[in-house]
Amino acid sequence: MQIADIRDDIDYELISHEELMKRIREVADQVSKDYENRDILLVAALKGAVNTLAVFSQELSLNAPMDFMSLSSYGSGTKSSGQITVREDLTTDVRGRNVLIVEDIIDTGNTLYHLIEYLQKDNPKSVKLCTLFDKPERREKEVPVDWVGFDIPNKFIVGYGLDYAQRYRNLPYIAELAFVEDENEN
Repeated sequence: MQIADIRDDIDYELISHEELMKRIREVADQVSKDYENRDILLVAALKGAVNTLAVFSQELSLNAPMDFMSLSSYGSGTKSSGQITVREDLTTDVRGRNVLIVEDIIDTGNTLYHLIEYLQKDNPKSVKLCTLFDKPERREKEVPVDWVGFDIPNKFIVGYGLDYAQRYRNLPYIAELAFVEDENEN
């Protein structure tokens, strides 16, 4: 894919790279204060949260090992299917640990609801949630969001790890697509 192709698909930039970095630093500072003198295990859902986790973890001022899970609810569309699939599980035992889920976006809440429930069965000391983007108006399942980078409107956004059909994850900013699938398409 050529850069010109990407730009043709983007409606406009919603959040610049500089704004993303500033807000991630602010949230990491708050999390560091809230977990002062405690270790945490960072858990990220692949693939979208990788960019956020990398920068966020570097901005923390505490010990924070990380692990990954692969969950899916989107497939290649712009609407969640509602079916949550665990593609890859953690390699770290969460029993008795403070777990911090670092997420890219919370939309319907279905995936995070499932993930929190899944982690709770292994008796962690705590499970908290930090997300870069939150779309509260789309929520179908309520999840306790402890730290939020940005509340965003009900738009399909891409960039900084967020994708459409595995495309646009590499954009260094957040943008809205110039097109949206017909909601009746399957």
